Amino acid sequence: MKNLIKTFVQNTQDSANSIGSLALRVPAGIIFAAHGAQKLFGWFGGYGLQGTAGWMESIGLTPGIPLTLMAGGAEFFGGLALILGLLTRPAAFVLAITMLVAIFSVHFANGLFMSNNGYEFALSLLAISVALTFSGAGRFAIDNWLAKKLA
Repeated sequence: MKNLIKTFVQNTQDSANSIGSLALRVPAGIIFAAHGAQKLFGWFGGYGLQGTAGWMESIGLTPGIPLTLMAGGAEFFGGLALILGLLTRPAAFVLAITMLVAIFSVHFANGLFMSNNGYEFALSLLAISVALTFSGAGRFAIDNWLAKKLA
């Protein structure tokens, strides 16, 4: 069992020592964390937990509070994880799922372009999240330190 856990942790932490992943994860992490903070705390002009939950319920996503906690938590904590390069693959996977939900429940009917509240921005964040799920954290990440410690 101990070897199974060690193998799992190493596989989720291992990544190429690429600057490309760093260039994706830090800006995406900032964006995700800020959007999550809007939903959860009302920071940066957001509506906070109650306001976002009410909006979610108004578009048919119920129950609003738990779904807001899930979406906002994924974005806020997932974004912080991307910035730090900590558990990058699992965080990016959860963020990819969050973006799929956003695209198809909120933006898809409005078409591609952001000017119509379309899905182009969410699609970009989805692409970054999928890329990080496969590539890992890259250079300057806590994941690399953890992988070495567990080796």
